[in-house]
Amino acid sequence: MATRKRFLPGDNGEQDGLLTACKQTKAGGKRHVAAVILARGGSKGIPLKNIKMLAGVPLIGWVVRAAVDSDMFDSVWVSTDHDEIEKVAKSWGAKVHRRSPEVSRDSSTSLETIQEFARLNPEVDVICNIQATAPCLHPFHVKEALEMITLRGFDSVFSVVRRHQFRWQEVKKGSDELTKPFNLDPANRPRRQDWDGELCENGSFYFTKRDLILNEGLLQGGKVGYYEMLPEYSVDIDVDIDWPVAEQRVLRYGYFGRVTPEVVRLMFCNVSGCLTEGRIFLSVSGEEMVSINTRDTTGIRMLQKEEVEVILLTSREDPVAQSLADKLAKRTGCQVIEVGEEPLNDLKKIVEARKLDWKDVAYMGNDKPDVHCLNLAGLSAVPADAPMVAVNASKYTCHRVGGQGAVREFAEHILLQKEKAKSAMK
Repeated sequence: MATRKRFLPGDNGEQDGLLTACKQTKAGGKRHVAAVILARGGSKGIPLKNIKMLAGVPLIGWVVRAAVDSDMFDSVWVSTDHDEIEKVAKSWGAKVHRRSPEVSRDSSTSLETIQEFARLNPEVDVICNIQATAPCLHPFHVKEALEMITLRGFDSVFSVVRRHQFRWQEVKKGSDELTKPFNLDPANRPRRQDWDGELCENGSFYFTKRDLILNEGLLQGGKVGYYEMLPEYSVDIDVDIDWPVAEQRVLRYGYFGRVTPEVVRLMFCNVSGCLTEGRIFLSVSGEEMVSINTRDTTGIRMLQKEEVEVILLTSREDPVAQSLADKLAKRTGCQVIEVGEEPLNDLKKIVEARKLDWKDVAYMGNDKPDVHCLNLAGLSAVPADAPMVAVNASKYTCHRVGGQGAVREFAEHILLQKEKAKSAMK
């Protein structure tokens, strides 16, 4: 039914046609398309799973970012009953539907919650229920699936993945029944390459028109179509409960935002709390000292080798860091500059002088003064022990804490995205 072709960033023909068609429909006042991500607070398996960090990003952050960047939705919503999930959702650019207690129970269905949302938002004509547990969703997936509704006349479209698994009938314990094959002839078992496999729902998303949801109580009905996703994009956290395995899949196949990472040419990094652990050691003689991890200095050299300029930042209020400036510059080969209470005021001059945009900049900070720069930078990160105000503003949260390899981790993240971008272009 649906094509498996992926359009790369340079393939604008069909995507531009889809965007134009959607805009024309909206201009005529006929259709409001909304994305709704269901994120209840009461997860039985993993507490607050929907905002648990996965590869440096809250779980719902992956799908919110993909939905917002697709430019296909008039509004993007997270439906929740939990205050912390609401804060994270808003920080990633989503609106929030505070669901009622009636649809927040363990027994509540997705359909009931979506029906409540539809009744409260009568302007919405098409709803895309995106699962928070599908972190490998990309903007091109929803763009191509929505085309099936806007251009091809489908009433509902859902995502599937092709599986090559032989299924057998279950036999209950103590039964005299014998198992039977569901989808194969044991006497003529096909080779994988000779069998098309079967299409299975992967739960990533469900597009449905409003009338089907409210009048017929269906998420799949009317003229139904499916959109086939490749297996590498079909990671499902509800199934893949091994979090480290899921993280590796997301690091390889996840969507990291609009910015093409290879354009990063400049990185700003705070010394205190990022390159150091934020502690000051006092000697018997009263001398103040800080420690720097060699893993972090190696990470800086890795970036420099790839022609990314690294500038270290010290605070005008931190005399210890200032006294280390010359030694830091000598050891790392980086320029070290002082910044005020609002680093952006000092750094925007440097960005402009190098004729760069903020999308070309990576920024690593660790507290409230860094929020504006974390938001502006194309790639941004904080150490694992950063306060929540900084975590919510950053695009990546390191597993390691400041002074113990966080800078090296972010450097590797930048270089990984650069390699992914090169592969995509090829």
